[in-house]
Amino acid sequence: MNSLLSIRQLTKVYGEKKAVDCLSLEIQPGEIYGFIGHNGAGKTTTIKACCGLLEFDSGEVYVDGMSIREKPMECKRMISYLPDNPDLYDFMTGIKYLNFIADVYMLSAQQRTERVKKYSDMFKITENLGQHINSYSHGMKQKLAIIAALMHDPKLLLMDEPFVGLDPKASYLLKQEMKLLCKNGASIFFSTHVLEVAEKLCDKIAIIKGGKLIISGRTEEVIGNTSLEDVFLDLEDKGA
Repeated sequence: MNSLLSIRQLTKVYGEKKAVDCLSLEIQPGEIYGFIGHNGAGKTTTIKACCGLLEFDSGEVYVDGMSIREKPMECKRMISYLPDNPDLYDFMTGIKYLNFIADVYMLSAQQRTERVKKYSDMFKITENLGQHINSYSHGMKQKLAIIAALMHDPKLLLMDEPFVGLDPKASYLLKQEMKLLCKNGASIFFSTHVLEVAEKLCDKIAIIKGGKLIISGRTEEVIGNTSLEDVFLDLEDKGA
């Protein structure tokens, strides 16, 4: 089975600091892969490199076998990216923004109508879509960004701290949608500081520190007889 996301010896340098240092990971179709690390460990840099938003110094990233460097547009058609702090167009209304995203991915009128209704009803922001985004709370902006990320039914969903700012119901709904996407053959690679969520939700876990991959594998194998929190804190304390 071909990996939907293949990260091979990825390296990104800022000045004298290696933000990501020869990192390699394989994410298969149907997998939810959690990416764990403290602030500044290299998670955001890795995710941005994987979706073609950040150039890297060496290594390679493949999306469904295609190089993100050589075929960026083909790769991006398969990807949805949810940043940790969504930078939306505040001058637009919510519905105009979603229609803009639908145009980018060339969704039909029927597809956009059905998916906007489905997700806006699900996340309870249908009545707010006619308002300008600059009037939205942080949580509402996060929900709008999630809807935009889900609209084109991506094969690969890359997310950076997706649960920040979400209420418990919205977090639950997002987790259910993540499971459904992967059940239908998509892959999800996401960073989070919410270790309990990662432990329960993820098929596999990778822990990064100082730009280096410390441990990766199936969640039950990484955790063993303890908890993800204990594993993470133990690796931190040991200076792994």
